[in-house]
Amino acid sequence: MRTIHGDLLQFALDGRFDIIVHGCNCQCQMGKGIALSIKQRFPEAYAADCATSKGDPTKLGTISVAEIRRENRTFHIVNGYTQFHWRGDGVKADYEAIRNVMRAVKARFAGKSIGYPKIGAGLAGGDWGIIAPIIEHELASENHAFVEYKA
Repeated sequence: MRTIHGDLLQFALDGRFDIIVHGCNCQCQMGKGIALSIKQRFPEAYAADCATSKGDPTKLGTISVAEIRRENRTFHIVNGYTQFHWRGDGVKADYEAIRNVMRAVKARFAGKSIGYPKIGAGLAGGDWGIIAPIIEHELASENHAFVEYKA
């Protein structure tokens, strides 16, 4: 897994990634963290999220996708359903859902450059020491990078 420092969303706009993946809950909220930034900057991604069934537990491990077109650049944002809800303390990240999201990303976007934040290890409370190897395994042989935010 490559790690780079910077702004994942700006990197996509600059052409460094064809695909950006972030973790979402199954409640169609996108109300905090990078999800909120995506919602505000790329409303198409929020529309793709809202086109799914709110509160449906069968969404865990699936994805919704938005095509983003800005000036002469096109890329995709993947909303990966990696947690059911956002409320309460403790771990809300579902490790098997993260695995299935990454499998879906590889199946649909093999050969593309893929960037992602610390999916499931921020507000969702998951353990990056568990999540990073899952991502590495599922995206093996793909051009992918973890982007650690740095303004």
